[in-house]
Parts: sequence; structure tokens; C-alpha cells
Amino acid sequence: MLLKSKKINFVWLCCLAIFAFSCSEGGDGDSSPQNDQESPNTPGGVSRLNLSQLNANDGVMMQAFYWDVEPKGEWYNIISSKIEDWKSNGINRIWLPPPSKGQSGFNSMGYDPSDYFDLGEFEQHGTIETRFGSKAELKSLIDLSHQNNIEVIADIVMGHNSGGGKQENPFRGGEEVYTLFNEMNGNASGKFNRTNEHFHPNDIHDNDEEALFFAETDLCHDQPYVREWLWERNDSFAEFLKDFGFDGWRFDYVKSFNPKYVKAWNDKVGGFSVGENFDGNGQVLKKWVEDSGSPAFDFACFYKLDEALDRHQDLTFLDRDMLRKIYPEQAVTFTANHDTEKDENPNNRISLANKLLAYAYILTHDGYPCIFISDYDNTVLNKKLQNLIAIYNGLATGAIKTLKVSEKEYIMQREGTTTNPGLILYMNIDRRANSFEVTSKWKNAQLLDYSGNVNEVLNTDANGVTTIKAPANSFAIWSLGE
Repeated sequence: MLLKSKKINFVWLCCLAIFAFSCSEGGDGDSSPQNDQESPNTPGGVSRLNLSQLNANDGVMMQAFYWDVEPKGEWYNIISSKIEDWKSNGINRIWLPPPSKGQSGFNSMGYDPSDYFDLGEFEQHGTIETRFGSKAELKSLIDLSHQNNIEVIADIVMGHNSGGGKQENPFRGGEEVYTLFNEMNGNASGKFNRTNEHFHPNDIHDNDEEALFFAETDLCHDQPYVREWLWERNDSFAEFLKDFGFDGWRFDYVKSFNPKYVKAWNDKVGGFSVGENFDGNGQVLKKWVEDSGSPAFDFACFYKLDEALDRHQDLTFLDRDMLRKIYPEQAVTFTANHDTEKDENPNNRISLANKLLAYAYILTHDGYPCIFISDYDNTVLNKKLQNLIAIYNGLATGAIKTLKVSEKEYIMQREGTTTNPGLILYMNIDRRANSFEVTSKWKNAQLLDYSGNVNEVLNTDANGVTTIKAPANSFAIWSLGE
């Protein structure tokens, strides 16, 4: 009986092995999980086009930080160690945290600016270096980035200050507030010293915008002195950063000051810019872009992705209002940032389970995508994100045509150019694999899924007709093979 039992177990093991082999090698791949992208599938002897030679786009931006980065004092060096990898994988800009010394000193993420001209050089607030490193280390990072043709974007916090000394504010009934900034009070550089007259309220008005943050130390940009030191003077903060090597600007919390000041900054020093207008209404973003003359983060797109993938599991939300649909050249799209990822409200972030679907959307559509460093460094997402960036840079070009929008399926075509085939994105959040007949411009051609999620070659007929496929709870990106 023992011998018989061993024979039965051996037979079962053989059957399981054969079944596992057939599952991995056979079938049309519709229900297979997303594959690792180190070696994208090339089924049937058909190969991917050389995406590096197609040049649909010039690159994507990397948000190169998250909240409370560690270890303190080493972040600039850590980012320097990543530059060559980012360059080889299609990054053309990096967005760094606010570089100036903040009230929290070595613990500051830069959003509590005290001395605008201290980039890790002066001993104040308990430290010489910032949380990210020294002034010399920042300069080394910028130089290395430029050697790799990567622009460096500074985060600009010009709505509010922190870390000054106390003084009475007559416009607050004599209340003592922290509005005295000089060499002895949080401004060791001695540049752009400030007093209560430079904050709100003052002899001009109570506030310039309604959305105040740190209202007691909200800078008044209608005061000529404030404008002069921030951007108008030839030795202003803006010129200081430009001379130091920064190539552009991310403006923090722009709801707290008039968009005309972003325009004035950019008119004076130039460079790429993007504003953080934290609003899910595409029309609000449209007006800000028009008034500021600057691109903006497409929070409308972000929230529509969250609603479509997480909150409602309904892809028809992708057919609604977004900045990229109004001004694609002015929309910086994203799926996560330092604020959304630390937000405990699930309605303010996209779940990890749906991150790749969200990235597949922004890395095939128009707009300028921004990748979040924590997603890129995630070992589960890394290779697949690298592949999606390559697809964006290689194939995401031409007019956008929506082929299908339903609760569970979203299909979009980038029509390409005379020298670029474009692509078809098929998003499927159904619990089963799905297919859909499309008429493409690719006649008598063979198509591959460049995402690697469907391991199959599709053939189009003389009219460009074929049936494309997408796995369950996943996506496929179809284009010409060779």
C-alpha cells in the first residue's frame, strides 16, 4: 500500500507540473497577471519597435522626494546616486524640495521657510545643513544633473514664512506675532530682512487672497519690498536660485497669492514652471493657467483617476473634465505626490493596487507626466514604470481618439504621425479578460501589447480591423511590431 501511495503522489506531481507549464506557455494570456518588464515579451517572433528611436516625447519629470526623507543630511547625495539611472530611463527633469533653511532646521522639509538665501550654509535653527544636505552637495547634484541633460526644478514657497522673532503688529491690535526676520532672528544671510509691515494684515489690506496658510505670517506681495526681494531685484531670491543652477520652479500653494505674481516671476527669470493649485475642478485650473501663464498640476485628472479606479470603479469618470483635455500643453499629470501619499483619507490618494492602471493612463495620454519617487523605487512597480516611460517617450503621440468608454472598459487611440505608429490603450477593470473590435490605421499589420500583459500577436486586416484584448483588472498597450 505504501508503494501504491508513492506512485499516486508521483503521478499527481507530474500532472501539476504539466498544468503549470501549460498555464505559463499556452493560452492567449488574457487572464495572466502583469508580467515583469525586464524582458518584454516578443511572441511569435515579432519584436517591439526600437522605442528610443521614435522620440514621441522628450521625457518625464521625477518628484525626487517624499515627506520626511531619511537619513537627514544625505538626501542630495542619495538623489545624485540615482541620476544616471533616471537619465537612462527617460527622466528629463527632477523636482527637488524647497532648498532654503526652514524653522524646523534639520527636521524641516522646506515648507516653513525662514532664510530664503540659506541653502545649507549658515548655522541657524540648530543646524548648518538643511535636512537634505549642504549647499555644496546641492550644487554637486545640480551639476551632475546638467551633465546628464536633466533640468532641476526648485520648489518655491513664497506665500508664508516661519521662524522669525516676535514683534507687535498694530494691525492685529498689538498682538505679538513671529514677523521679525533679521540676522538674529531666523535670517542669518542678512538678505530680505522682514518686519510685520511685509505680512498681512498691513497698511495696504488685510489679505490678498482668501486661502491663507499660516495667516499671521502670510507675505504681502503688494508690498514693493517683498516683490523686489523675491524676484524683481538682480540679486533677488529668484535670481539667486537661477545663478546657482536651478532651471525652473514649482510654486507651492498658489491659492494663497495672486497668479499674476507667478507670471511676474517667470517674466523676470524664465525657466519651466508649474503651480500647485490643489483643486479637482478643471475650470478652476484653466483660469489659473490663463491668469498665471504657467502650467499647473492636473489635480482634476488625478481625482478623476481616483474616482474611476478606487472610489467608484467606473471608468466613465475618465470622460469628464480635466486640465489636460483643455490645455494639454499646460497640464502636468501625476498619480501621487508627497501630500497625497501621506494623506489618511483614501479619497485623496490612488491605491497601490491601481497605481499601474493610473500610470498607464497618464503615460499614454497628452500632458507632461510626473513620476513619484516612492512609486519608481517600489520593486513591484519599478520595471513596469520604466517600460511605461519608454512607451510614453516612444509612442504616445498624435491626436487622441476615444474608442470606448464604459463602466469597466476604457479604450483610447493615439493616432501617431507619419513616422510614428502611435498606440491604443485598453484599460479593463472587469474581473474577467475582455476584448473589443477596433479599426486602426494599421492595415495588414502585426500588433504587440507593449505593456507585456498580453503575450500574443494580433493581425489586422486590409481595413485595419482587429480585436484587441486586455487582461482582467489590468491594461494593454497595442502598437505595431516588426
